[in-house]
Amino acid sequence: MRRPRTALIAIFTLLLYSTTAISGDDEIYTSLFSNTGAGGYDVVAYFTGSGPAQGDAAFTTEYKGAEWQFSSQENLNRFMANPQRYTPQYGGYCAYAVANNYTASGDPLQWTVHNDKLYLNYNADVQARWTADRDHFITQGDLNWPGVLD
Repeated sequence: MRRPRTALIAIFTLLLYSTTAISGDDEIYTSLFSNTGAGGYDVVAYFTGSGPAQGDAAFTTEYKGAEWQFSSQENLNRFMANPQRYTPQYGGYCAYAVANNYTASGDPLQWTVHNDKLYLNYNADVQARWTADRDHFITQGDLNWPGVLD
């Protein structure tokens, strides 16, 4: 019984890595089983002083191949008027990872708005490292983006 299950896991893993190797990473980070940017969080809310707010499927739009959810119609309208302003830098990938020329998932609860731009990090430890030399990492991330997706 174990062999068929092991074989299926091996095949799934091979297909997963093969697809990633062929296509590279998408411009917007979404999880494996979702097409939602910023983990379904309202990216406009980060700029209004309220911080992370879970989006609502009733207030949804598509941008750069991902679905974006908002906590209100007002925030959806703001995003639609200027999506580049609100979209997380580096497509929502971890800003520290991009600065170091690789990609990792961005956690919408590990965030910084700096110079009117939203940055996400992988976890609290990574965010602490990124914050300690934020301007340097932003400079490096800007140099690496979007080439790091290839």
